[in-house]
Amino acid sequence: MSILEIALASHIWARRHEKRELEFLESDGLKVLLRVAFAFLAFSLLIAGLNIAAGRPQTLAQRSVPVVTSR
Repeated sequence: MSILEIALASHIWARRHEKRELEFLESDGLKVLLRVAFAFLAFSLLIAGLNIAAGRPQTLAQRSVPVVTSR
């Protein structure tokens, strides 16, 4: 092989294995946001379902908080 053939083959190989930067589109951001929201919702429903199945639904406070009246 001549030097020109080696250089051409090397150039072709480099072009095929070149990693190009991907453009960020607005629709990509929306897809990511929707996937995060869906994962959060699914995880919340899973935890709620497991708590209900265990017979102890999750509450914000374990006991009632006394109401502060006038001093």
